[in-house]
Amino acid sequence: MTVRRSSYRSLRSLQADTARCRACVEAGFPLESWPVRAPYHGQRAYLYGQAPGIVEGEERLPWRGRAGQTLRRWLRLDGDELYATFYCASVTRCYPGRPASGRGDRTPTPREQELCAFWRGWELELLRPELVVTVGGLALRRLLGIGTLTEAIGKSYTRDRAIVIPLPHPSGASGWLNDELNRARLGKALTHVRRELGRLNESR
Repeated sequence: MTVRRSSYRSLRSLQADTARCRACVEAGFPLESWPVRAPYHGQRAYLYGQAPGIVEGEERLPWRGRAGQTLRRWLRLDGDELYATFYCASVTRCYPGRPASGRGDRTPTPREQELCAFWRGWELELLRPELVVTVGGLALRRLLGIGTLTEAIGKSYTRDRAIVIPLPHPSGASGWLNDELNRARLGKALTHVRRELGRLNESR
């Protein structure tokens, strides 16, 4: 049974409730995993993706599949360095399963996205990150209300005193990076992310 408190004082308490959330299942959605989350290490940066994939759903850890390998290469963060650097979250927290076509992963419905927004709101309230990196178009729309990757990649924004830097999704299914100009936009964005991570490390 899903537990959502009226307020949270600690991230550990929030994570404990997040880990057993069944809100979408209780609403009738056919999820294929329990919530996925990374251990908390006191990160000052927040990574916000779309939804876990099948490998992430099985292991209950974010960014464990092929897309995660690409993301680590982009960010130059090996293995669990990603978790030590970023609090990893997503628009929805459970593997949503396959779409009716059987190709790729099902995009979470607007209702599922709304049900999961509760956890993101409290994470940002408790963490107060200085850097937020969105990954993919859905995360970009949910956090900043920006409709297209091309409009946003290579730029930075501010939200509640945090610098927000959008990235495209590292999935091989996306054709966005086939365009040379988009690859240049990605390069600019990654340079900015690495610069901000360096700044955070220097200020510790």
